[in-house]
Amino acid sequence: MWTVPKPKYRTGLCAEGEIAVNIGGVRVVLFGEVLNRYPESRLAELLNCSTQNHEVISSLCDDFDPCRKEFYFDRDPDAFKCIIDVYYFGEIHIKPGICPICFIKEMEFWKIDQNVLDECCKSCLSEKEEELTEIANKVKVILEDLEVDECITRTQRCQRFLWRLMEKPGSSLPARIIAIASFLSVLVSAVVMCVGTIPELQVTDVEGKLVEHPVLEGIETACMLWFTAEYFLRLASSPNKVHFALSFMNVIDFMAIMPFYVVLSLTYLGTTSMMELTNVQQAVQALRIMRIARIFKLARHSSGLQTLTYALKKSLKELGLLLMYMGVGIFVFSALAYTMEQSHPETLFRSIPHSFWWAIITMTTVGYGDIYPKTTLGKCNAAVSFLCGVIAIALPIHPIINNFVVFYNKQKVLETAAKHEVELMELKSGKDARRESTSSLSK
Repeated sequence: MWTVPKPKYRTGLCAEGEIAVNIGGVRVVLFGEVLNRYPESRLAELLNCSTQNHEVISSLCDDFDPCRKEFYFDRDPDAFKCIIDVYYFGEIHIKPGICPICFIKEMEFWKIDQNVLDECCKSCLSEKEEELTEIANKVKVILEDLEVDECITRTQRCQRFLWRLMEKPGSSLPARIIAIASFLSVLVSAVVMCVGTIPELQVTDVEGKLVEHPVLEGIETACMLWFTAEYFLRLASSPNKVHFALSFMNVIDFMAIMPFYVVLSLTYLGTTSMMELTNVQQAVQALRIMRIARIFKLARHSSGLQTLTYALKKSLKELGLLLMYMGVGIFVFSALAYTMEQSHPETLFRSIPHSFWWAIITMTTVGYGDIYPKTTLGKCNAAVSFLCGVIAIALPIHPIINNFVVFYNKQKVLETAAKHEVELMELKSGKDARRESTSSLSK
């Protein structure tokens, strides 16, 4: 059986065909035949170059002892222990505790291709790269909020100030107050919409019909005026108005505003006959309800809502399996219930599609009681469908919770890292400014 020679951690002179490297104080003796398996690597170049060519050696290592034929490198010895695995095993695993990004720089230094990384390490590396990208984006947003450009015009300065005031609640106290006021306006508008449908709080018009109370109409009008002013201020201060207008949440904002003015214009134009159409009233009411969707716009400023959205997005596979299990169960148990209940003269299962509703409310443990089995076999089928529904719903809960916790902790770490990065940049810029002032005074 063929055995691979291991690297030796020892002192003394190298034998023929061996090379000694000193990595951060750790001396390792490597075999030449092993290093030649990757001839384009740095160690193979050192092995094959002449010891008399000091210029080439100096470009490949930090220092060289010609008597001991030992090459010195000021590198991380722990990372090097992973690097030399490629010569013996043909692949590299990043050990715990080593930063994947720093390890990639080590691989580039030793001239080892990244394709030799194991798949698990590649996935870890991609996650770290995504985290760095997110940190860079967060730092960019913070710097955009903090930067003050003296070269821009007064109009541009006012536009930027208004944009931060309306779109970035964390930029200043007034911006935070406006964000809170916008959120409260959405809640008040939603509450007024719900309360306005209570018959006891409605009034009778001249035609004897129940209409919304004038006080509630006034509150609704005030909220809509706030939404309108907010939308157009954001539109006027937007750097890219086309992108702003086509954004999904801004389309929702626009659709939440328009029904109010459509109803208002139709009322004042006297086209009451058109407003009496049931379909038109239902469409207008549906569009008015869409203003509740504006709450989701605040997800950009809430790490909790972002985490929930990410957890659901990462759990689409589990949710898809849940829907598949539920769909199969609904079809099977509704068909069985229809077949078993046909022998009863007062059966409530008139068809298989009609039985779908019973299967849904049974498997989801709702059970309204409007449709239920009356035969013994039907009751047994209901019990089995109930247990299968509980198991199917419980299965994806753990992955969703795990994704939620992982992403929430990750977001906290990224936000802290971004703030620290900005603080380091400020300290560095302060030191550079003090250094320049000191040099100018010395001159």
